[in-house]
Amino acid sequence: MTDKNPDKGYIALLGWSLNAIDAVDRFDRRYVVVAPPWAQEYCTQNDIPFVPWDFDRLNERSHELAHTLEDMGVDVAIPIFEETVEWAGAVNAVLLKNPRLLGQAMLFRDKSLMKRRAQLGGIRVGVFEEAHDRGDVIRFLKRVNQTLLKLDGDPNDPIHFKAFDKSGTAGHRVIRTPEDVDNIPDEEFPALLESHLDGWEFAVEAWIKNGKIQFLNISEYVTLGYSVFVPATPELEEHRERITEEIEKLIETFDIDFGFIHPEYFLTSDNKLYFGEVAYRPPGFNALELIERAYGFNGYQGLVLAFDPKTTQEELDAFFPKEVVDAKGHAGCFGVYPRRRVVSRLEVPEETANHPYFEFHELADPREQKVAKRSAFGTHWGLAYFFGDNPHDLRDLLKKQEELDYYV
Repeated sequence: MTDKNPDKGYIALLGWSLNAIDAVDRFDRRYVVVAPPWAQEYCTQNDIPFVPWDFDRLNERSHELAHTLEDMGVDVAIPIFEETVEWAGAVNAVLLKNPRLLGQAMLFRDKSLMKRRAQLGGIRVGVFEEAHDRGDVIRFLKRVNQTLLKLDGDPNDPIHFKAFDKSGTAGHRVIRTPEDVDNIPDEEFPALLESHLDGWEFAVEAWIKNGKIQFLNISEYVTLGYSVFVPATPELEEHRERITEEIEKLIETFDIDFGFIHPEYFLTSDNKLYFGEVAYRPPGFNALELIERAYGFNGYQGLVLAFDPKTTQEELDAFFPKEVVDAKGHAGCFGVYPRRRVVSRLEVPEETANHPYFEFHELADPREQKVAKRSAFGTHWGLAYFFGDNPHDLRDLLKKQEELDYYV
């Protein structure tokens, strides 16, 4: 364990992530992990400071957690997963004596409230509405396509159905026909409905301190739900100045003083930037690990610096490299999902395994032979990682993986 600096902040990690724990354990701040009781044994065996807590639902006991951490001397709580964002807001409202932090966390957790707040801040968003039942979805689908002057027999422009409070592609469905609406289970309501935006979709990872961006990464999606790489291609990086202005607008609109945000945007064919959504926690698809592979700094340790009220600007300047120019190469990953309905073993495609950009994978042999039908975007079975000098070659390689069988 690295020597901890008692003059720096004492950090609580909300949620269970071995990568985050390992990174913070190697950093210079005291820390405690707040995670479900099943993690107790592992933490005891590995000498990890631990407070058991059930994050199933936010309730009146959130103050109990806040005061437990306050009594321990903890300065700030960092959410590691989407489900702990509200908890972090509730805890930090107490630790930092700022009641507005809970309301802010609620905005980050409710996609509908988030869109309205963005709209009030003058941020460009698509058409959206809330749905409480299937009838609302069908009406929205019809209205959007009427507005687009579709004629009878024309294929519908798709709409998007998203869970209010789930991360990434979880609970995300693309709706084109009334039949698609019939397949939505009752428990997925209420939800957010959005018009479809054609364009170049990308994400941003921004570490923020004192209301200012300390480091901004642009992650380029090859195919949403499948693959991403960092830094982006020069063609997308050309828009960095405009993207930075949009992030600054987001910081002002959502009144963000510190922390980390992961917003998603669309760059449309008419060169306009549309806001998709924003999360106040590390992104999926191990984006922080990709950033570390490309730039050499640990994103979780960056989170600690961005959240810790005792961090100095000198520390931040020394920690973060210069965007794009300091990258050693481009790092990407591909989320593998079986393409066949019945599989028996894992077999990395030969052309992938022999490619100089392929590094390693986190895949395992299948536990069951029959592959469950994908619901909405589904969940990948693991990630394959790539690294190389040429972003266009990497992009093409990641796209190619969609045609290959990893499970046979």
